[in-house]
Amino acid sequence: MKKKISILGSTGSIGETSLKIILKEKKLFKINTLVANSNLKKILKQIRTFKPKYYVVADKKVFRRLNINYKFKHTKIVSDYDKIKEKNDFTIVAIPGLASLKPTIQFIKNSKKILLANKEAIICGWNLIKKTAKKYNSIIVPIDSEHFSIAQLIKDIPNDEIDKIYLTASGGPFLNFSRQKMNKVKLHHALRHPKWSMGKKISIDSATLMNKILELIEASKLFSFPFNKFKIIIHPQSLVHAIVQFKSGITKFLYHQPDMIVPISNAINEKDNDIKKYLKEKIINSKLQNLNFIEVPEKNFPIIKLLPKLNKYPSTAIIINAANEILVDQFLLKKISFNTISKSIFRVLKDKNYKKYAIHRAKKLNEIFKIDSWARKTTIKILAESKK
Repeated sequence: MKKKISILGSTGSIGETSLKIILKEKKLFKINTLVANSNLKKILKQIRTFKPKYYVVADKKVFRRLNINYKFKHTKIVSDYDKIKEKNDFTIVAIPGLASLKPTIQFIKNSKKILLANKEAIICGWNLIKKTAKKYNSIIVPIDSEHFSIAQLIKDIPNDEIDKIYLTASGGPFLNFSRQKMNKVKLHHALRHPKWSMGKKISIDSATLMNKILELIEASKLFSFPFNKFKIIIHPQSLVHAIVQFKSGITKFLYHQPDMIVPISNAINEKDNDIKKYLKEKIINSKLQNLNFIEVPEKNFPIIKLLPKLNKYPSTAIIINAANEILVDQFLLKKISFNTISKSIFRVLKDKNYKKYAIHRAKKLNEIFKIDSWARKTTIKILAESKK
């Protein structure tokens, strides 16, 4: 019997990678639901290729165009996911930002496994995700390459035997920039990642190193370790995705090509997974001779100074995430400079009302969104004041 799969964020890089795997395994998988925002060309191609039962289109204009101009025999086009009750063997969550939290909760109720590639949902709503998954007997599987790697490395290992977990960062496009060059960074520079082909938001997060700050928070929640158990290091080759140091003196790392095919295919192919049929590039073991690991240079990544602040209050992570989403959006619109991103986040954490919201332990969606809303409004206010 075919495994039933839904993909939230099917037109993004992770969604498309997942569909490439499924396309090679048509006899094993059937698409239930695809969810996308506004890329009409990709949406049409996916409907015609995969014939999902439902296609959720978030953008209202694109939704109307699809319903007016196109008719599909096998696929129903809908504007939201609330009424979709189809049972899934797997749901892959790859919608960027906090916008993924609500649909994640919804699809947990009808999915045996949730393959999570969205760090913001975990950072802001992990307790709610975990509680819902327990209630509906759904298994949460991380498929971000770092968290997939950590899970593999510590599998069946008692927590008290683990000394340190290292998250590797590529260093993005600015690793070797001087302080002077950092002041002249433009949008096209920040979007030019040397190793990964990703969406715009995560590319900027990689350039600032915010993606690793968020991944560290995510790892702390997923694996129930304190923040000080983790360390971020730079690994320019992007081949080693996590390193675990054990109290026995043994250190292990997980190596794979800088491609999301490896974690995704291992997550959905539970047996007889032959990765070679998916990879364009063969694994070249000689690359193991040239692996470098270095400390994070603060002059290039001032955002690393956030780490000591993460443990201060329960909802600091929600506030940092919300502020960052606003700032990245403003940078993508060319309304602020690259360096303004990190500077403004620290200003949000110094706001007179910061502690009032940060000390709150958000347990419900509306509580999470209230804290998130305050952080977004405060970030916008700070940007407006800086322009006066």
